[in-house]
Amino acid sequence: MTLARTASLFGFLCVVLGAFGAHGLEQHLDAKHIGWWETGTFYALTHSIAAFAMGQTPKSLGYHRAGWVMLFGVTVFSGTLYAMALGAPTWLGAVTPLGGLGLLIGWGFAFFASKARER
Repeated sequence: MTLARTASLFGFLCVVLGAFGAHGLEQHLDAKHIGWWETGTFYALTHSIAAFAMGQTPKSLGYHRAGWVMLFGVTVFSGTLYAMALGAPTWLGAVTPLGGLGLLIGWGFAFFASKARER
């Protein structure tokens, strides 16, 4: 599957998960757990949009690598937050920053891809 199609699927899932959190979990989770859910959804949706945009560029510019790394970061970062919000052990919080690192690396790749495009 292409980056743009995968990012589109992630975006779709973000809307579903956001609605589920707002309407299906609101009565079952405390404010801390809802906060984790909302943070996961926010980062997932914003980075899915960025990855989708990067998927619209020529592969030779390096944006595709940036987008794929971002989607990996979303999976780890948001996935661990979702899991903890639903009751998974909080030690998963030690894994969450690895996903954040993936998001940062993705933005770094995007920076260098944009720099290469300026030449």
